[in-house]
Amino acid sequence: MSNFSKAFSSTLGRKLIMSLTGLFLCSFLIIHLIGNFQLFKNDDGLGFNQYAHFMTHFTPIKVVSYLLYASIIVHSVWAIIITRKNRAARPVAYAIKPKDGSIWSSRNMGILGTIIFVFIVVHMSNFWYKYHQGYTPYIEYQTDVKTGATTSRVLDASEFKQYTVYVENGVEVIQTEDLYKEVAIAFQQWWLVAFYVLAMAALAFHLIHGFQSAFQTLGWNHRKYFPIAKFLGVWGFGLLIPIGFALMPLYFLFK
Repeated sequence: MSNFSKAFSSTLGRKLIMSLTGLFLCSFLIIHLIGNFQLFKNDDGLGFNQYAHFMTHFTPIKVVSYLLYASIIVHSVWAIIITRKNRAARPVAYAIKPKDGSIWSSRNMGILGTIIFVFIVVHMSNFWYKYHQGYTPYIEYQTDVKTGATTSRVLDASEFKQYTVYVENGVEVIQTEDLYKEVAIAFQQWWLVAFYVLAMAALAFHLIHGFQSAFQTLGWNHRKYFPIAKFLGVWGFGLLIPIGFALMPLYFLFK
């Protein structure tokens, strides 16, 4: 085994991989949340559908998406490996669990991670898979170039060939997959919305511990700067981002 392989198969190496993939996934959450805010626009889904098309057809974004999928898999697999290694190192459980100041989320990262992984599978099967396999509805937007007024109509599958944008007689026409409608229909199911909110609660606790832990693993825990990472971990990634994602299914359920 090479020195490189030994380094990344060690406990510290595994934690390093977990930290790097975790921070990469955190950066994705920010971008994904900003894009998904298009769901709140009162434009019959025009902005969100354009965003969805851009994210799935712009080549650099597509390359990054493969890195994202790989990061999710690596992060999950390494989490399982680290958990099993930790249990193997302590085959006999504590008679009384220590209260050494560790927070609840740090002691239950496995449970939280499992909930999040199940959420990712459900989320991608509901939207990503249907969108890529052509199972979403289709829609046409017509926008008057002068006034900016937009109307829309549902397209039959026979009418839709591919994503199209053109201007004719002063009217901009956009034909696209209607992922917005798919989202709106899905989030009319209260049990699915409840699961999404639960998953976002799990994500909140996972990020509160994981974000700070990543900085410590990477050695970025200087007493002068670490409080900033702690603040971002708790208030940014632990609260604002999960709440932002949770509001979306609730918005469509009560809309």
